[in-house]
Amino acid sequence: MFGGGGGERDRGWGGTSPPKPSVVLLTRASKTEHSKSMDMGNQHPSISRLQEIQKEVKSIEQQVIGFSGLSDDKNYKKLERILTKQLFEIDSVDTEGKGDIQQARKRAAQETERLLKELEQNANHPHRIEIQNIFQEAQSLVKEKIVPFYSGGNCVTDEFEEGIQDIILRLTHVKTGGKISLRKARYHTLTKICAVQEIIEDCTKRQPSLPLSEDAHPSVAKINSVMCEVNKARGTLIALLMGVNNNETCRHLSCVLSGLIADLDALDVCGRTEIRNYRREVVEDINQLLKYLDLEEEADSTYAFDLGQNHSILKIEKVLKRMREIKNEFLRAQNPPELYLSSKTELQGLIGQLDEVSLEKNPCIREARRRAVIEVQTLITYIDLKEALEKRRSFASEEHPSHKAVWDILGNLSEIQGEVLSFDGNRTDKNYIRLEELLTKQLLALDAVDPQGEEQCKAARKQAVKLAQNILSYLDLKSDEWEY
Repeated sequence: MFGGGGGERDRGWGGTSPPKPSVVLLTRASKTEHSKSMDMGNQHPSISRLQEIQKEVKSIEQQVIGFSGLSDDKNYKKLERILTKQLFEIDSVDTEGKGDIQQARKRAAQETERLLKELEQNANHPHRIEIQNIFQEAQSLVKEKIVPFYSGGNCVTDEFEEGIQDIILRLTHVKTGGKISLRKARYHTLTKICAVQEIIEDCTKRQPSLPLSEDAHPSVAKINSVMCEVNKARGTLIALLMGVNNNETCRHLSCVLSGLIADLDALDVCGRTEIRNYRREVVEDINQLLKYLDLEEEADSTYAFDLGQNHSILKIEKVLKRMREIKNEFLRAQNPPELYLSSKTELQGLIGQLDEVSLEKNPCIREARRRAVIEVQTLITYIDLKEALEKRRSFASEEHPSHKAVWDILGNLSEIQGEVLSFDGNRTDKNYIRLEELLTKQLLALDAVDPQGEEQCKAARKQAVKLAQNILSYLDLKSDEWEY
């Protein structure tokens, strides 16, 4: 009986076992994919063409976003030409009056126009122009002071060193707003100028005991000759890095330097240690110059400009995070005196951690560390002042009226400094203007204090003025919107 019933059910599926649900689902999915494939195959040629154009435009999007040059650069003209050509291609697509094709063409044109606009904005951004103007100042300085030096002129002057240092500092303060193109432009420019500074420092500070006398061995004359060529190449390299030499190329200079290494390698020094060491020094000089020739390519092929992922910056950020935690704990504490010692001890440890941060010869990392040190030191000063005011209240005694006036102002400064520590805005904020006015009033009040010949009062007033000025400077630092 049971067998017969089973046979009827089998015949209901044509004599076979019913398929499993997963097989049915798979079959349906296959049909859906097949249907999609058929739809794509039947897609209107104009839509297909627009999709091809959009794919080509998309392929250069990152180049446009990261473009860090100016509007007269070859790469700018190349990208502009490609995008303009794609616009013409989009415009030539026949919509046949169909709404869906018209919309697709409009979207493709808008995306291409957006990239063209971004390219133009990158090249003409006010801060990009600022970077270029600063670089042109560096070029003028190199033309005037360095190129003549390598042509047999006088030594490098203090004026040049101070000028280059000022230029580097101004470049580190150029705001990028996190924009990739500006960060790259600033990084490229700083890399070149810092390289020039490093080349000159290496050349002027090192006092070699060599060259050797040519009487020592015939090969010494050749090494001396190569060393003279290396010195000339150093001047050429500086001119190339700064873009003040149009008669030479990096490729040619690289070949020249590589040839000099080959000449030195071919020399027979007859096992003479002093000559071998002399040759090694000259080879090291050449290899150092070759390293600078790779700067431009390295800057384009890496994300070194993105300091947000730099190891030193991450260490600085870690210190700042802990400093903010200590600050918040202290400002919110019901009984701050209990935290005086522990907070200051930990903050001094954070200063030690910042001292150990590697600068990697990068002025932006140096500036980030400098700012972090100021942040931590300002909090230490605030706690010191709070502690001093607390002790003074505990041991009140007779004092000179002028001295008391200074301490009253210090009490006001302590309250204002607490607000400044919590301030998180820019110079257009009403709170910034209010804090600046409050600090200015305290400076005027200090100026009005008459020490009446009291030396202790004079010293206290001088310290209070310095503190008020430091708080003002810290407020400026917090509000200048500087970033890596």
